[in-house]
Amino acid sequence: MSVHKKTKYGAVSRAKTIEQPRSLEHFVNEEDGAMTIFATFMFLMMLMVAGIGVDLMQNEMQRTKMQHTIDRAVLAAADLDQTLEPTEVVNDYFDKAGITGYLSEVAVDQGLNYRTVTATADAKTKTQFMSIFDVNELSTPASSGAEERFSNVEISVVLDISGSMGWNSRMTNMRNAAKEFVDIVLKDETEDLISISLVPYTAQANAGQDIFDELNINKEHGYSYCVDFEISDFNTTAISQSKQYDQMQHFERGYARYWGNSSISNPTCPKQSYEEIVAISQNKTSLKSTIGNYSARSNTAINLGMKWGVALLDPTFQPITQKLKNKGKVEATFANRPVSYADNDTLKTILMMTDGVNVDTVRIADRYYDSASERVHWNRNALDRYLYYNVRSWQRYRWYYTKYTANQANSMLSSICSAAKDKGIVIWSVGFEVTDAAANVMRSCASSPSHFFRVEGVEISEAFKSIASQINQLRLIQ
Repeated sequence: MSVHKKTKYGAVSRAKTIEQPRSLEHFVNEEDGAMTIFATFMFLMMLMVAGIGVDLMQNEMQRTKMQHTIDRAVLAAADLDQTLEPTEVVNDYFDKAGITGYLSEVAVDQGLNYRTVTATADAKTKTQFMSIFDVNELSTPASSGAEERFSNVEISVVLDISGSMGWNSRMTNMRNAAKEFVDIVLKDETEDLISISLVPYTAQANAGQDIFDELNINKEHGYSYCVDFEISDFNTTAISQSKQYDQMQHFERGYARYWGNSSISNPTCPKQSYEEIVAISQNKTSLKSTIGNYSARSNTAINLGMKWGVALLDPTFQPITQKLKNKGKVEATFANRPVSYADNDTLKTILMMTDGVNVDTVRIADRYYDSASERVHWNRNALDRYLYYNVRSWQRYRWYYTKYTANQANSMLSSICSAAKDKGIVIWSVGFEVTDAAANVMRSCASSPSHFFRVEGVEISEAFKSIASQINQLRLIQ
């Protein structure tokens, strides 16, 4: 109620307003503060959800730590080179991670050529916010298993021994790397499981008389034992035993010295016994001795080395293996190699190495190599030297021809690499102090970019060790 009074001028003024108590109905209809209540409710809900998120995050961090620990532990324990007891190894990993009490079980299964380790663990993490809902802890289970198994492995090691390998200690570094590879791959526990074939190559690859005699070859001389493949032969992994191949001419392209009736010193087809292909062996001493004799010579034909490396993994070579076994050249345990591509228990793999690039391939014209006397002549005389001293310059081109160019050789290499990969053969390639162009060729041949290694100097040993270790690789099985 308001009280009014007149002033002396007759005006009316409002005196102090007297507030009366509000009615109950007015109070009920009042909406001021409703949003505050709703906002408070939403804030509490958000806080609760955030708290649950914190609990779950802490649980996941604990689970991740434990899973990483158990993965590393079983991998280390399953390593066949591990000298400690597998269970001790797993316990040690958990102890160092500060989670020893969480390990539940470790199971080990092992034999002569394998070891399997599985482990399980479980931890409980206390909750801070979810306890409101009577959830006081969360479980963080983890399990893992690893296996290292030496299954049957067939390996072809294709090594460049061309002239450029004589530079910058390349040959020495390569020989050391290759011998270390043999030591890593061939162990006591891999006996009768892993075989290695050696394919040294230059401008050709010498099959050796034992293999050469088992093929259908148009034999023209007895100085060396190289097969002269055609371009179409690189579309398949096999070397046919019915198709007739030409024998590689025995001659030297350059200006090598000769002494009377002595043979040329550096023929296109390697002629020394240690330069011959070694098929399917596990004799570490013999393999390393052969590698130790390699010396730099002649030009480069990567495609020819690769052709032989693949052929020694192709099942069609098995009849030749049987013949080599009968001659005492291959152990009886490997008489059935190369096995079928369908054999899931056998890994077929190639390590191919080069320090250069393919070059043009030259042959003497047939009319100058079609008689026994001419073959004797070219066994004693280097082609370019003879032409320089005995044939007019404008007539020299008639004496030889290019069988295929460097680009064609690269294409043939690509074809044989593709054919091998289509059969499931794993290809590792090593570019040793190579140009960018050569690196691209080798990378393309490899099974994947990660199967290609580009190295300098003594790094080649690390590349060969890495490949050897991955052949004997560990793999998670769970």
